Amino acid sequence: MVAWLLRILVVLGLLGSAWVHWDLWANEGFDSIDVIGPLFLVNVVAGVVIALAVLFWHHWLPVLAAIGFGAVTLGAYLISLTPGGLFGVREQFATSAETWGVVTEAGCVVFGVALLFAQRVRRKQSVPA
Repeated sequence: MVAWLLRILVVLGLLGSAWVHWDLWANEGFDSIDVIGPLFLVNVVAGVVIALAVLFWHHWLPVLAAIGFGAVTLGAYLISLTPGGLFGVREQFATSAETWGVVTEAGCVVFGVALLFAQRVRRKQSVPA
């Protein structure tokens, strides 16, 4: 039961991040930003694909991909907060989209790590001694 709850939380984190990036790309002008615009679309597609993999393939690999997705996306955002920005884009952590992005991406990492441990414990319990 715990593994299912964690799995759903990871999926929600992935889809939430994908949605934030889609909304920014489609409605907030990020589609016209060189490099960042296309990367936002990659984020959207990757978030959805990894979410489906986490939901339907109960293996450690898609969970690891979710953790990596969250960490890399959050890391890129943190770089965009620096004076140099990321590919010329500098953020300021001032919008609700930025807040939701941080929450969903951190959720991918935190709940993904917890899910890896829950899967490992469950696997050990099901193996006969």
